[in-house]
Amino acid sequence: MRVCVPLQEYLITINATTGGLNIRIDILTLFPEMCEHFLNESIIGRARAKGVAEFYCHNIRDYTESKQGRVDDAPFGGGTGLVMQIQPILSCHQAVCAAAENKPHVVYVSPQGLPLTQSRVRELSGLEHIEILCGHYEGVDERVLKLIVDEEISVGDFVVTGGELPALMLADAITRMRPGTLRNEEAYSLESHYNGLLEYPQYTRPWDWEGMTPPEILRSGHHANIRVWQREESIKRTAKKRPDLLARAVTECEVTAKELQRYCPSQNEATCGLAADET
Repeated sequence: MRVCVPLQEYLITINATTGGLNIRIDILTLFPEMCEHFLNESIIGRARAKGVAEFYCHNIRDYTESKQGRVDDAPFGGGTGLVMQIQPILSCHQAVCAAAENKPHVVYVSPQGLPLTQSRVRELSGLEHIEILCGHYEGVDERVLKLIVDEEISVGDFVVTGGELPALMLADAITRMRPGTLRNEEAYSLESHYNGLLEYPQYTRPWDWEGMTPPEILRSGHHANIRVWQREESIKRTAKKRPDLLARAVTECEVTAKELQRYCPSQNEATCGLAADET
């Protein structure tokens, strides 16, 4: 059974794996200004300012040997659109390797990649150096994938204009998991997907909005009972909104048959990978 890693154990593992070093993320793109703007804002911007994470955005066009500044050309065999060429990408990648004095783990964000999960984000956050390649037009020459790419990652079964938005989503998700990014490291351990469950409902002031009020337990001051309520609501919400995640929650969060029977009696235990006598 795969069990979710306790928070403190995860943080210790990250520090041991990276030697306490900050993570470096290089983004290879045709639109570095777009990426820079995002990476300087909000939580990620503060992490960057504190030195928790280093971000470098490289304009692939700066590395082309074409006098016209071209980075793409028509595909062999015909077809619509243009394909990003090998030379500018490889030259940009080699410059990153030289500057960092190591070979980064290279991710190509692509709709053909494996779906991004919180589990994979957690694994990637343990690396010291990641390079994210952003495709554009009809993608990149297939030989680029064979020469430098370690894995392809998809952020969903849909297509966007370029790889910049998926790359920024990946960089954001990874950086949030690094010690020092959030003021309270427990914040991300309670969020949706971290342990395979969706997050419980959240409420804030005012208490009464046109007759709609939060559950009374939330102002009871009884923290143990509140935790029980949060756990119950997380399981119920996952079963209702994302039943496909419930089986994963069983293995990663030890959701038991007893909990399913109590909170989600309509769920089939067999489909969730639980033995009938498991409690």
